[in-house]
Amino acid sequence: MNAKGKVHKYGDNVDTDVIIPARYLNTSDHKELASHCMEDIDIDFTKKVKQGDIIVARSNFGCGSSREHAPIAIKASGISCVIATTFARIFYRNSINIGLPIIECAEASEKIDDGDEVEIDFESGIITNHTKNEQYQGQPFPDFLIDIINKGGLLNSLK
Repeated sequence: MNAKGKVHKYGDNVDTDVIIPARYLNTSDHKELASHCMEDIDIDFTKKVKQGDIIVARSNFGCGSSREHAPIAIKASGISCVIATTFARIFYRNSINIGLPIIECAEASEKIDDGDEVEIDFESGIITNHTKNEQYQGQPFPDFLIDIINKGGLLNSLK
């Protein structure tokens, strides 16, 4: 299982309120959530993002409320993976539950820049920065998480 795309880079403590602002939580429509993804931190995000792109951030990505809308908005916007130094624990679990791959790697978070072309091999945890011709070792996913993500989330994997 791999992901490959252009990077959209953010800093520390990107909270769920900027991933999907509370004013849009009255909908469960994934496309509507995606249309407002990251708008309070990057107004042009939805214009720039393409299917398969990757978000890279620093520490504590997804902090704040436990809303599942945040990883849903990210996934529905076309993002194939989020790389960060660390994730808020509830965001980490919500991401896996809805089938959004996320990977922790401090070196990748530090060295990858906005616009870089990056590829992730989830089974090995290797992150390849094609723009800089560098590789970073992230935390590989165990088989049961790969299975959950491949099936589109926890509920689908239980069916």
